[in-house]
Amino acid sequence: MQDRFKGILLTRDENKVLSVNVAELGLDDLMEGDVVVEVEWTTVNYKDGLAITGKGPVVRRWPMIPGIDCAGTVVSSENPRFSPGDKVILNGFGVGEVHTGAYATYARLNGDWLIPMPEGMDGRSAMAIGTAGYTAMLSVMALERHSIDPTRGLVVVTGANGGVGTVAIAVLGKLGYEVIASTGRPEEGEFLKQLGASEVIHRDELSGPAKPLNKERWIGGIDAVGSHTLANVLSMTSYGGAVTACGLAQGMDLPGSVAPFILRGVSLLGIDSVMAPLALRQEAWGRLVNDLDISKLEALSTEIGFDGIIDAAHAIIDGKVRGRVVVNMKQ
Repeated sequence: MQDRFKGILLTRDENKVLSVNVAELGLDDLMEGDVVVEVEWTTVNYKDGLAITGKGPVVRRWPMIPGIDCAGTVVSSENPRFSPGDKVILNGFGVGEVHTGAYATYARLNGDWLIPMPEGMDGRSAMAIGTAGYTAMLSVMALERHSIDPTRGLVVVTGANGGVGTVAIAVLGKLGYEVIASTGRPEEGEFLKQLGASEVIHRDELSGPAKPLNKERWIGGIDAVGSHTLANVLSMTSYGGAVTACGLAQGMDLPGSVAPFILRGVSLLGIDSVMAPLALRQEAWGRLVNDLDISKLEALSTEIGFDGIIDAAHAIIDGKVRGRVVVNMKQ
């Protein structure tokens, strides 16, 4: 283990002005934990973009090493679940927000936050999936628990070109669902159809103020956008349908009506990826090995090195990223 290593450090001055720097760090700069992981792969999620650009109140402890997920190798462990040499995945639990995160050579973590690398998956593939893809799988599983299966009708996916959206489309398509993809980039329509979408609509159809009820168009939905978009999706969901809410790209508000819930029996299913229990995490990652066509990850992902993280964070907030950004920390 190196005594000194590089990482991205976020700081704020007394006026709350954000500074983003590549810094030389040591283990003393990492927070407490019983497992030290050498970070080999990570990714740039929308939440990471908010943290690095300061466009959202993601970071709640300063200074902070951002990066909400990683895959790597255990280099030291005081946790009975793990030994040096084990390959592991980390998602959520406030890492990169209140606990020093993945954008450094090493991360010191609570071993109870880690899951073993599933058989049939490697670090690059895991981060091509990342928190966004794992969240997409949690959403699919929630729809299944609500008996939304391919025989019942269409499923809409909003924010279709984002990390959650692309993986959700790929998984749903492989499972036999007929998927409508909503995107602000219609020029990417062919790409979305290759992933598994049967129809592509412009996000403008869903982004304005919603009627209490609209024409029924789908039985289920996976929404990563929130605000008016989620309200419209709900207003167009068929009787007995369900929609998962797992993002807020348009906003945290929900300017809709109770009408879909009390007149059509529609269910709104909240998806929390950050504090999801270990058993649910392991189920989701295990499902991804089988239910996501790993060969499609190349189409879903762009690989960068550590030096590209900051630029990628700005690009994802500006809506210029398609799919997943995978960071090779050895590059």
